[in-house]
Amino acid sequence: MVKKPAPDATRRSEKSRRAIYDAALALVAEAGYPKTTVEGIAARAGVGKQTIYRWWGSKADVLLEAFLDLGEQAARAAGQEPYEIPDTGDLAADLKAVLRATVDELLDPRFEAPSRALAAEGVVNEQLGREFVGKLLEPQLQLYVDRLRSAQAQGHVRPDVDPRIALELFVSPLAQRWLQRTGPISYDYTDTLVDYALGGLAPR
Repeated sequence: MVKKPAPDATRRSEKSRRAIYDAALALVAEAGYPKTTVEGIAARAGVGKQTIYRWWGSKADVLLEAFLDLGEQAARAAGQEPYEIPDTGDLAADLKAVLRATVDELLDPRFEAPSRALAAEGVVNEQLGREFVGKLLEPQLQLYVDRLRSAQAQGHVRPDVDPRIALELFVSPLAQRWLQRTGPISYDYTDTLVDYALGGLAPR
């Protein structure tokens, strides 16, 4: 009798981890954050809840990590890992390109439903809100800070401009329009935000 090789525990764990990510994102999109439970995630993923608690401390930890993984997968598929805002020397073109990619992401059902659920819960759940900002949003905003600082070094943005405040001129209106559905989001919209913002940031 031929002896079968022992199962690869690493591969099995990765398969379970992927199933848990998918289950968590699907459930929060369908039922919302409050009704999503570790038990529900485990059942949908086909694993025991102790498997989840072995890797994560709470459903918030699962969801945030799953969402980070989703973004990493998208960057990998686009050949942009690790992701950073391009620096072609043309600040307007670079910002327009990354904001157009953001529009695509926000309109993608895989991102939109869990994003809305996490963002909405973060408004009333302070701890989750802080984690959502710290783990998901701030690293993305830092990319804009880095690109704007590069533009300052090249003389394309006034040296007295605070990049962390400046980025809100085009990022915040897009987020507000998307979250509150105050209007459609499109390439034309984000291109216009960049044009208007840079008109106020250009050297005098």
